[in-house]
Amino acid sequence: MKLSIDKNELNEALQTVSSAISPNSPQQALKGILLEASSNTVVITGSDADISIRRTIEANEDNRLNIESDGSILIDSSWMNQICRKIDSDTITIDNIDGTLTLFSGKSAEFRINGMNPADYPNIDFSEPASSMTVKTAMLADIIDQTKFAASVKETRPVLTGVNFRLTAGTLVCTGTDSYRLAKKTIPFTSDNEFNITIPGKTLDKVKGNLLNTGAEDLIFAIDTRKAQFRTDRVILQSRLLDGIYPDTDRLIPTEFANILRINRSDLIHALDRSMFMKSDNMIINRLDCSENGVKLSNRSQEVGEFDEDLFCSYTGNDLSISFSANYLADAAKTLRSEEVELRFPGPMKPFILVDPQDETILHLVLPVRTYN
Repeated sequence: MKLSIDKNELNEALQTVSSAISPNSPQQALKGILLEASSNTVVITGSDADISIRRTIEANEDNRLNIESDGSILIDSSWMNQICRKIDSDTITIDNIDGTLTLFSGKSAEFRINGMNPADYPNIDFSEPASSMTVKTAMLADIIDQTKFAASVKETRPVLTGVNFRLTAGTLVCTGTDSYRLAKKTIPFTSDNEFNITIPGKTLDKVKGNLLNTGAEDLIFAIDTRKAQFRTDRVILQSRLLDGIYPDTDRLIPTEFANILRINRSDLIHALDRSMFMKSDNMIINRLDCSENGVKLSNRSQEVGEFDEDLFCSYTGNDLSISFSANYLADAAKTLRSEEVELRFPGPMKPFILVDPQDETILHLVLPVRTYN
């Protein structure tokens, strides 16, 4: 194999596929980047067995791709990325000299790198699943931003480390929860498909980082019982689905509220932020005391001291005192877009919700915390 290609084009492609590679993979071949050249096309692949990314480069004037001979190489991802960054030329020449020895050359610099046998790379099936649909990239970005943060980071219940996508009767419901908070996005979605799948949170992070910032308005979203696949004209990102039944979270969401607090979203975020260095047992627990005389946000820590702030907001309902995780409420508020938000309380020691009055598609739920002050 021998080819030359624009350095920036190759570097961008390597960065994309490298995000799927784990340097700690027990399978040596999966620590590498597979580069395959044939005709006028280069295909670059990276994978950690759970997530796989394939980037295709077709020859044109901009990328200056010129393939002199077909073939493939498998090089450690860290070496390949460093070479591409440090080579002293706008164009890189890659020449497989003998077996796994590959020459990378620029103007005057040359790297001779011992790679791996491409035949050892796993055969990854990138065929498109049967159920596919077109998705707006802006819509998918909103779903990820507004739900993924609530997914669990602990592996004790693996199914909760992802976001559940459920499509029925023309409505797409996306839910993330770690059992202490919940984020739910509900949007109309026209499709002949119906499904209930859970996509790993780390997959959605890579989708956002690699596919949603390309300027494309749409992408192809395809699924089967084992994998989810996201496609643009140049990139395929696919991932295994999480096993297990996602919990029925709809029954946790209250529908009747005795108390409603309306507040400027930025004011709420800043007030919570001001209290966040006040930790007790390494937790940030805030308290809201609400009455017709006003609303006070407070925090107490035996190690640090006390925090109190009167909130400028409107409140309707009976007197209410409730404690909660400041981090959870702040994380939820940051995903909303309108100037004002509402906190709706069904009563003391019951889960409450945070909503955007201007956007009925998104709802956040936070469980209260029992305190004794």
